[in-house]
Amino acid sequence: MPKDSIVRIWKATQLPPNWFNRASQSNEKAAEDIEKTTKNIVNRVVSEGDKALIELTLKFDRVRLNPEEIVVHRPEIEKAYASVSEEQISALKFMKKRLSRFERPLLKQGRYKTQVKGIKITSANYPIESVGCYVPGGLAVYPSTVIMTVGPAKVAGVPRIVVCTPPNDKGQINPLILVAADLCGVDEIYRVGGAQAIAAMAFGTETIKPVRKIVGPGNRYVTMAKTLISKDVAIDMPAGPSEILVLADESANPILIARDLISQAEHGRDSIVGLITTSNRLAAAVLNCLEEMVPLVERKEIVEIALEKYGFIIKCRNTDEMINLANTFAPEHIEIVTINYRKIASKITSAGLILIGANSPVPLSDYGAGTNHVLPTAGFAHVFSGLSVLDFTRRVNTVESSREGLQNLKNHVKVLTEVENLPNHYKAVEARFENE
Repeated sequence: MPKDSIVRIWKATQLPPNWFNRASQSNEKAAEDIEKTTKNIVNRVVSEGDKALIELTLKFDRVRLNPEEIVVHRPEIEKAYASVSEEQISALKFMKKRLSRFERPLLKQGRYKTQVKGIKITSANYPIESVGCYVPGGLAVYPSTVIMTVGPAKVAGVPRIVVCTPPNDKGQINPLILVAADLCGVDEIYRVGGAQAIAAMAFGTETIKPVRKIVGPGNRYVTMAKTLISKDVAIDMPAGPSEILVLADESANPILIARDLISQAEHGRDSIVGLITTSNRLAAAVLNCLEEMVPLVERKEIVEIALEKYGFIIKCRNTDEMINLANTFAPEHIEIVTINYRKIASKITSAGLILIGANSPVPLSDYGAGTNHVLPTAGFAHVFSGLSVLDFTRRVNTVESSREGLQNLKNHVKVLTEVENLPNHYKAVEARFENE
């Protein structure tokens, strides 16, 4: 790999050990420090409640809140509408509509009835009682995250939906976040961010009542807080820095590939962006495009650091090698830009979201395709799916048996209860036939 390359360059046959292990990219001491700091924050919120929220907001967000300012009240939400354009409101409504259109059929598919020899089973999804949605904020603005977290919860029928988001340096919540929350029907909004917000939603304070489940992305402290509280409160999934992996061949446009890598790199300095290709010509062309584009892009400092630390290009001998590496990596987003992209997509078994063809970049899914952009990262696509309406429900089965149905299973129950030495289980069945 050239020392002055803007990204790391490898041949598939010469990859370093554990190239795909993001955890190895983090300093172990730093990870321990994050866990220790986060534990202290969570413990403070548990023991001190609102007092801790106010002091931690002053420490981390440099905003001094009064206890009554923790809650975002209705007049502030109504005032927010005057600060946003009709075009912005229309875009938020469009995203919400598209997402709901995709989510509703998922909910319906979870309802079914079946009947076999006198036994009826009904399966249905019921909404979780309360959900907390974390929305990153402060200097950044992510109204799309409001739509992606609150929208499915609303479709699921969750009766109480809470949003926590940090204030800016003036103590304000961005009006677009407030408008998005209002459009989605959020019940409560709190001016609290970071690990302290996760702790507050998990365990409650004087102002914030606890919820049953917490969802949404965040920084490393938020992610650590979600991990720590997950033994007491359900969470959506572990989360980490945003990722894109592009699989491409000779047919791909190097300018578009470079643009897609840059667009994902601007998420943050620890964003992971990679190209895996069978074409040496494309690899060189993409590298050249990056070197020309990056010095001129907006958010240049963030993009440069992300590419330097976590950007890579891997050159493969054939398509099978590309596919194997992609499935090993299990990226958050994977773009497939090849001649036979559908065939390759059918062989991708581990990814948060698969985007195929030259006209399906990640921003399409982020802002309007209808799929959710809260996706598993850090290799968790091996075992987790993207956020959906199903994450806001729990399945409940109902069983009704006729006397005939129970009779048909009576001997099977006897055999298995004897094997497991649970004689009273069988007697509970047998008792129903004693007077025959």
